[in-house]
Amino acid sequence: FKFDSFAEAIGWMVSVSIFADKIDHHPEWFNVYSRVRVDLSTHDLGNAISNLDLELARKMNALAGQG
Repeated sequence: FKFDSFAEAIGWMVSVSIFADKIDHHPEWFNVYSRVRVDLSTHDLGNAISNLDLELARKMNALAGQG
């Protein structure tokens, strides 16, 4: 994800974190300034993609104004 500033990227990460805690499914991510790289998988399923990954991805897109 690419944002206009570091503050916007971190704000988005905080919003995603609140949702991730609610569904008890947490991303692996890496932030540098205004960019956030996200990797989603479910470790309990051997790092496969689950419905929780899809739900979290949809929420991330929505919070970033992409969905």
